[in-house]
Amino acid sequence: MEIFYFTTTGNCLHIAKNIGGELLSIPQILKQEPTTFKDDVIGFVMPCYGFEVPTIVHKFMEKHKFEADYFFAVMSYGNMLAAGLVEFEKLANKSGIKLNYANGILMVDNYLPVFKIEDQLAKAPDRKIDEHIKIVVEDIQNRQENRIEKLSLGAKIFSAIIHRYNKSLKPTIDKRFSIDEHCTLCGTCAKVCPMNNIIVSKNVEYQHNCSFCLACIHNCSQRAIHVKGEKSNARFRNEHIGLKEIISANQQ
Repeated sequence: MEIFYFTTTGNCLHIAKNIGGELLSIPQILKQEPTTFKDDVIGFVMPCYGFEVPTIVHKFMEKHKFEADYFFAVMSYGNMLAAGLVEFEKLANKSGIKLNYANGILMVDNYLPVFKIEDQLAKAPDRKIDEHIKIVVEDIQNRQENRIEKLSLGAKIFSAIIHRYNKSLKPTIDKRFSIDEHCTLCGTCAKVCPMNNIIVSKNVEYQHNCSFCLACIHNCSQRAIHVKGEKSNARFRNEHIGLKEIISANQQ
Protein backbone atom coordinates (compact mmCIF):
# COMPACT_ATOMS: atom_id res chain seq x y z
CA MET A 1 0.00 0.00 0.00
CA GLU A 2 1.25 3.45 -0.95
CA ILE A 3 -0.05 6.59 0.75
CA PHE A 4 0.66 10.01 -0.71
CA TYR A 5 0.29 12.71 1.92
CA PHE A 6 0.58 16.46 2.29
CA THR A 7 1.12 17.92 5.75
CA THR A 8 2.24 21.25 7.21
CA THR A 9 1.31 21.05 10.87
CA GLY A 10 1.22 17.27 11.19
CA ASN A 11 -2.48 16.36 11.16
CA CYS A 12 -2.36 14.51 7.85
CA LEU A 13 0.94 12.82 8.58
CA HIS A 14 -0.56 11.56 11.84
CA ILE A 15 -3.49 10.11 9.88
CA ALA A 16 -1.21 8.55 7.27
CA LYS A 17 1.02 6.96 9.90
CA ASN A 18 -2.02 5.38 11.54
CA ILE A 19 -3.16 3.91 8.23
CA GLY A 20 0.30 2.48 7.58
CA GLY A 21 1.91 1.32 4.36
CA GLU A 22 4.62 3.20 2.48
CA LEU A 23 4.29 6.92 3.19
CA LEU A 24 5.25 9.26 0.36
CA SER A 25 5.37 13.03 0.73
CA ILE A 26 3.52 14.85 -2.06
CA PRO A 27 5.93 17.85 -2.12
CA GLN A 28 8.90 15.49 -2.45
CA ILE A 29 7.29 13.24 -5.08
CA LEU A 30 6.24 16.33 -7.04
CA LYS A 31 9.94 17.01 -7.73
CA GLN A 32 10.28 13.71 -9.62
CA GLU A 33 9.75 13.21 -13.32
CA PRO A 34 6.22 12.09 -14.30
CA THR A 35 5.75 8.56 -12.98
CA THR A 36 3.10 5.87 -12.94
CA PHE A 37 2.70 4.53 -9.41
CA LYS A 38 1.36 0.99 -9.13
CA ASP A 39 0.24 -0.90 -6.02
CA ASP A 40 -2.67 -2.99 -4.82
CA VAL A 41 -3.87 -0.05 -2.69
CA ILE A 42 -3.13 3.64 -3.19
CA GLY A 43 -4.34 6.37 -0.85
CA PHE A 44 -4.22 10.14 -0.67
CA VAL A 45 -4.24 12.07 2.62
CA MET A 46 -4.48 15.86 2.58
CA PRO A 47 -5.97 18.83 4.39
CA CYS A 48 -8.98 20.78 3.20
CA TYR A 49 -7.99 24.37 2.34
CA GLY A 50 -10.88 26.80 2.00
CA PHE A 51 -13.30 23.99 1.10
CA GLU A 52 -11.06 22.81 -1.74
CA VAL A 53 -7.93 20.81 -2.57
CA PRO A 54 -4.52 22.40 -1.82
CA THR A 55 -2.76 23.77 -4.89
CA ILE A 56 0.23 21.49 -4.43
CA VAL A 57 -2.04 18.42 -4.48
CA HIS A 58 -3.58 19.66 -7.74
CA LYS A 59 -0.13 19.87 -9.32
CA PHE A 60 0.82 16.44 -8.02
CA MET A 61 -2.30 14.71 -9.34
CA GLU A 62 -1.96 16.38 -12.75
CA LYS A 63 1.70 15.34 -13.09
CA HIS A 64 1.65 11.66 -12.08
CA LYS A 65 -0.41 8.57 -12.92
CA PHE A 66 -1.72 5.87 -10.61
CA GLU A 67 -2.82 2.25 -10.96
CA ALA A 68 -4.38 0.26 -8.12
CA ASP A 69 -7.19 -2.15 -7.30
CA TYR A 70 -8.38 0.07 -4.46
CA PHE A 71 -8.14 3.85 -4.13
CA PHE A 72 -8.99 5.90 -1.07
CA ALA A 73 -8.81 9.54 0.02
CA VAL A 74 -8.85 11.02 3.51
CA MET A 75 -9.15 14.76 4.09
CA SER A 76 -8.57 16.49 7.40
CA TYR A 77 -10.61 19.59 8.15
CA GLY A 78 -11.15 21.91 11.08
CA ASN A 79 -14.55 23.49 10.66
CA MET A 80 -16.48 22.48 7.53
CA LEU A 81 -15.49 20.01 4.85
CA ALA A 82 -18.01 21.43 2.37
CA ALA A 83 -16.75 20.82 -1.19
CA GLY A 84 -13.32 19.49 -0.19
CA LEU A 85 -13.79 15.80 -0.99
CA VAL A 86 -16.10 16.56 -3.89
CA GLU A 87 -13.35 18.65 -5.48
CA PHE A 88 -10.76 15.92 -4.91
CA GLU A 89 -13.03 13.31 -6.48
CA LYS A 90 -13.28 15.51 -9.59
CA LEU A 91 -9.49 15.82 -9.65
CA ALA A 92 -9.06 12.07 -9.22
CA ASN A 93 -11.52 11.35 -12.03
CA LYS A 94 -9.50 13.57 -14.38
CA SER A 95 -6.52 11.36 -13.59
CA GLY A 96 -8.51 8.24 -14.40
CA ILE A 97 -9.01 7.28 -10.76
CA LYS A 98 -12.28 5.99 -9.38
CA LEU A 99 -12.22 6.39 -5.62
CA ASN A 100 -13.45 3.35 -3.74
CA TYR A 101 -13.52 5.11 -0.40
CA ALA A 102 -13.35 8.70 0.85
CA ASN A 103 -13.80 10.24 4.26
CA GLY A 104 -13.09 13.40 6.22
CA ILE A 105 -11.75 13.71 9.76
CA LEU A 106 -12.56 16.74 11.91
CA MET A 107 -9.36 17.89 13.64
CA VAL A 108 -7.78 21.06 15.06
CA ASP A 109 -8.13 24.00 12.67
CA ASN A 110 -4.90 25.98 12.31
CA TYR A 111 -6.34 28.81 10.19
CA LEU A 112 -5.27 31.76 12.33
CA PRO A 113 -7.20 34.52 10.50
CA VAL A 114 -10.44 32.89 11.65
CA PHE A 115 -9.75 30.62 14.63
CA LYS A 116 -8.02 30.87 18.01
CA ILE A 117 -5.75 27.90 18.51
CA GLU A 118 -6.59 27.89 22.23
CA ASP A 119 -10.28 27.44 21.39
CA GLN A 120 -9.52 24.75 18.86
CA LEU A 121 -7.42 22.78 21.35
CA ALA A 122 -10.18 23.06 23.94
CA LYS A 123 -12.64 21.54 21.46
CA ALA A 124 -10.33 18.71 20.39
CA PRO A 125 -11.42 16.15 23.05
CA ASP A 126 -15.07 16.45 22.00
CA ARG A 127 -14.09 15.80 18.38
CA LYS A 128 -12.85 12.29 19.30
CA ILE A 129 -10.11 12.56 16.71
CA ASP A 130 -8.30 9.31 17.48
CA GLU A 131 -11.60 7.43 17.56
CA HIS A 132 -12.53 8.71 14.11
CA ILE A 133 -9.08 7.94 12.74
CA LYS A 134 -9.45 4.38 14.03
CA ILE A 135 -12.79 4.00 12.21
CA VAL A 136 -11.26 5.23 8.94
CA VAL A 137 -8.25 2.93 9.35
CA GLU A 138 -10.52 -0.08 9.91
CA ASP A 139 -12.64 0.87 6.89
CA ILE A 140 -9.54 0.96 4.69
CA GLN A 141 -8.15 -2.28 6.12
CA ASN A 142 -11.49 -3.95 5.34
CA ARG A 143 -11.56 -2.40 1.86
CA GLN A 144 -14.86 -0.70 2.53
CA GLU A 145 -16.52 1.16 -0.33
CA ASN A 146 -18.60 4.31 -0.14
CA ARG A 147 -19.71 7.27 -2.21
CA ILE A 148 -19.03 10.93 -1.53
CA GLU A 149 -22.25 12.65 -0.56
CA LYS A 150 -23.58 15.26 -2.97
CA LEU A 151 -23.45 18.84 -1.77
CA SER A 152 -26.59 20.73 -0.91
CA LEU A 153 -27.32 23.83 -2.96
CA GLY A 154 -26.36 26.02 -0.01
CA ALA A 155 -23.01 24.25 0.41
CA LYS A 156 -22.30 24.59 -3.32
CA ILE A 157 -22.97 28.32 -3.27
CA PHE A 158 -20.99 28.91 -0.07
CA SER A 159 -18.04 26.85 -1.35
CA ALA A 160 -18.04 28.71 -4.68
CA ILE A 161 -17.92 32.07 -2.89
CA ILE A 162 -14.98 30.99 -0.74
CA HIS A 163 -13.17 29.52 -3.76
CA ARG A 164 -13.54 32.78 -5.67
CA TYR A 165 -12.36 34.81 -2.69
CA ASN A 166 -9.30 32.60 -2.14
CA LYS A 167 -8.38 32.79 -5.82
CA SER A 168 -8.45 36.60 -5.72
CA LEU A 169 -5.98 36.60 -2.81
CA LYS A 170 -3.40 34.14 -4.18
CA PRO A 171 -1.08 36.45 -6.19
CA THR A 172 -0.08 38.52 -3.16
CA ILE A 173 -1.27 36.45 -0.22
CA ASP A 174 2.12 36.18 1.50
CA LYS A 175 2.21 39.98 1.77
CA ARG A 176 -0.11 39.42 4.72
CA PHE A 177 2.81 37.94 6.66
CA SER A 178 5.13 39.95 8.91
CA ILE A 179 8.27 39.11 10.91
CA ASP A 180 8.87 40.56 14.36
CA GLU A 181 12.06 41.25 16.34
CA HIS A 182 12.14 37.73 17.82
CA CYS A 183 13.26 36.21 14.51
CA THR A 184 16.70 34.54 14.80
CA LEU A 185 17.05 33.77 11.05
CA CYS A 186 17.21 30.06 11.91
CA GLY A 187 15.71 29.10 8.55
CA THR A 188 13.04 26.75 9.87
CA CYS A 189 10.35 28.66 7.96
CA ALA A 190 12.14 27.98 4.67
CA LYS A 191 12.67 24.32 5.51
CA VAL A 192 9.01 23.61 6.27
CA CYS A 193 7.66 25.54 3.25
CA PRO A 194 6.40 23.04 0.64
CA MET A 195 6.38 25.70 -2.10
CA ASN A 196 10.05 26.78 -1.82
CA ASN A 197 8.63 30.24 -1.23
CA ILE A 198 10.97 31.53 1.48
CA ILE A 199 14.58 32.73 1.32
CA VAL A 200 16.43 33.42 4.56
CA SER A 201 19.62 35.49 4.42
CA LYS A 202 19.89 38.83 6.21
CA ASN A 203 16.13 38.70 6.59
CA VAL A 204 13.16 36.50 5.70
CA GLU A 205 11.90 37.06 2.17
CA TYR A 206 8.71 35.61 0.69
CA GLN A 207 8.72 34.95 -3.07
CA HIS A 208 4.96 35.24 -3.76
CA ASN A 209 4.45 31.56 -4.57
CA CYS A 210 2.49 30.86 -1.40
CA SER A 211 -0.23 28.26 -0.80
CA PHE A 212 -1.14 29.95 2.52
CA CYS A 213 -0.63 26.68 4.37
CA LEU A 214 0.79 28.61 7.39
CA ALA A 215 3.54 26.02 7.94
CA CYS A 216 6.09 28.81 8.39
CA ILE A 217 4.00 30.48 11.09
CA HIS A 218 3.04 27.41 13.10
CA ASN A 219 6.51 25.82 13.04
CA CYS A 220 8.50 28.94 13.97
CA SER A 221 10.05 28.20 17.36
CA GLN A 222 10.17 31.91 18.24
CA ARG A 223 6.59 32.67 17.15
CA ALA A 224 8.14 35.49 15.17
CA ILE A 225 5.98 35.18 12.05
CA HIS A 226 2.49 36.65 12.02
CA VAL A 227 -0.39 36.88 9.60
CA LYS A 228 -2.63 39.89 9.29
CA GLY A 229 -5.78 39.45 11.36
CA GLU A 230 -4.56 36.42 13.32
CA LYS A 231 -6.81 35.63 16.26
CA SER A 232 -4.07 34.66 18.71
CA ASN A 233 -0.33 34.29 19.14
CA ALA A 234 -0.71 30.59 19.93
CA ARG A 235 0.61 28.12 17.39
CA PHE A 236 -0.17 24.49 16.53
CA ARG A 237 1.62 21.34 15.49
CA ASN A 238 0.06 17.91 15.96
CA GLU A 239 1.34 16.50 19.24
CA HIS A 240 2.27 13.20 17.61
CA ILE A 241 4.47 14.75 14.91
CA GLY A 242 7.92 16.30 15.32
CA LEU A 243 9.40 19.28 13.51
CA LYS A 244 12.00 17.07 11.80
CA GLU A 245 9.19 15.07 10.19
CA ILE A 246 7.58 18.25 8.79
CA ILE A 247 10.96 19.37 7.43
CA SER A 248 11.62 15.97 5.87
CA ALA A 249 8.22 16.02 4.17
CA ASN A 250 8.42 19.57 2.81
CA GLN A 251 11.98 20.86 2.50
CA GLN A 252 12.76 21.80 -1.09
